[in-house]
Amino acid sequence: MNVAETISATRSGVGLFEMAHRGLLEVRGEDRVRWLDGMISGDVEALEKAGSGSGCYATLLTNRGAIVADFHVGHLEDAYYLESLRTEIPRIRESLGRYIIADDVELTDRSDETVTLGLEGPGSANLLAKVAGGEAAGLDEDAWIRVSIAGRAVLIAAFGFSGECAFQLRMRAEDRQAIEEALREEALFEGTSGEGLVRGTLEALEIMRVEAGIPALGSELDEEVLPPEARLERAISTTKGCYVGQEIVARLRARGQVNHLLVGLKIEPADASADLPPVDASLSCQGRVTGELTSVVQSPTEGSIGLGYVRREHSEIGTDVDVEGGRRATVVALPFVALRQRAPRNGGTDNTQETQETQETQETQETQDTQSTGPATDSHPTPNDQAGGSESS
Repeated sequence: MNVAETISATRSGVGLFEMAHRGLLEVRGEDRVRWLDGMISGDVEALEKAGSGSGCYATLLTNRGAIVADFHVGHLEDAYYLESLRTEIPRIRESLGRYIIADDVELTDRSDETVTLGLEGPGSANLLAKVAGGEAAGLDEDAWIRVSIAGRAVLIAAFGFSGECAFQLRMRAEDRQAIEEALREEALFEGTSGEGLVRGTLEALEIMRVEAGIPALGSELDEEVLPPEARLERAISTTKGCYVGQEIVARLRARGQVNHLLVGLKIEPADASADLPPVDASLSCQGRVTGELTSVVQSPTEGSIGLGYVRREHSEIGTDVDVEGGRRATVVALPFVALRQRAPRNGGTDNTQETQETQETQETQETQDTQSTGPATDSHPTPNDQAGGSESS
């Protein structure tokens, strides 16, 4: 099965992905709740009140409000878990460790203790309900739960990277084969898609990530980017107390706009007849450098597409930009494709609903955003922009 077929089958059914590139950092200790709440942009106190199994998406910021890392946070019993890029876990641990002074907090890299599989696609909740029960399939987004599949212990978290309904499954290496077989047998029995459970690739998952407009650490997210520029509003709690970088984030929210915004880009020519422009290629508008490409892929359905940052004044849908190397691109609405998303809890039945309005209303929303706070697209900021120029927010 080629990449195009894999993506089509995943977006209409279920894909199984090897997620060895994802890691896990454990936070324990008597002071874990207070300390972690003061470190990250997610509301840890709220997770503690919600109880074991609750979770959220959050960021770790610099004192200047720029992104050190993003992660999915899980609260399980007397510990918290931060899920992020495996290669970045040591750096995240080091960054957080600098803030442990007299606190009873212990940070442990648990990445090597389990293997991780990702279930992506609108049929993933149904499949999970069959093998692990409705409680697992009915998880709210970002929630975590421990279950048994084929008699083996599995830690499930409800998030993914394709924009579709998705789950991350962590298990012991010796249990992987039995769990994969249980998933595959149930998928074939149910006729989840034309090919049952499709074996995905990281190449296909990366294309789907870009199609969904999801920013990634190391590509769209780094210490030159502020959360609002990357459209990470859902990662920022506006009701919690102080945390590292909170003052800058609050100032940006009060001003209502930033210098740069993340945007989707349709690149011409759209077919594969020409090489894709390189990541970090500069973007120009009316002879002025306005930003840069951060991700670029060849989508089977959308052609040559990418994510990038441009200045606010060049972020309106329909704006044409020049790509370094001679290509042209047009700012378009995100996501590039219509996505199916999990509905609220319903006991693990068909937990998806078509969000056709996503693309139909995106342009209208962008126009409204532009009128009120400036265009809702992104760009790659410079350190000087972050420091608080007259346009920063």
